[in-house]
Amino acid sequence: MAAAKGEFDKRGVKVMAISADTVEENLEWSKDIKEVEGTEVNFPIFCDADRSVCELYNMLEAGDDTAMPATVRSVFVIGPDKKLKLSITYPPSTGRNFDEILRVVDSLQLTANKSLATPVNWVDGEKAVILPSVSKEDADAKFPGTQTHNTFPNPKPSRNAIANANPNVNPNPKP
Repeated sequence: MAAAKGEFDKRGVKVMAISADTVEENLEWSKDIKEVEGTEVNFPIFCDADRSVCELYNMLEAGDDTAMPATVRSVFVIGPDKKLKLSITYPPSTGRNFDEILRVVDSLQLTANKSLATPVNWVDGEKAVILPSVSKEDADAKFPGTQTHNTFPNPKPSRNAIANANPNVNPNPKP
């Protein structure tokens, strides 16, 4: 995460972590990250050594704790409106995919800032879909030259010809 934090910063995303370990264990872990990854842990870590918060939000894998040490593998994306936008819990044996999390953040910001939705496997630079809530007149004004395609099994045609919406340029980054 420490290595990817700069990408989250570019998008105006605040990163924090919760750990099921003590402060001392996290300080030691931070040294390991610096040694192995060559980067400092550069985000706040909230210690939940009694695991009360982790259990409250179902962040730990249920079942046998003896196979692997308990680790928090949950990712929550909370929007500026303080609402949960994404929740993923990985098994302890699976590392998180920060490229995918960044892709989701880009998509969420694209929807919030530009009224666009992203199709399956979308990445920055590919076409996005104008939300159905945007009128044809507004879409034509906001996205000149868009094409209307009836690509979904829907009686209303969708407009999906935005070539590059640049979602990772956050127009209102928050400090």
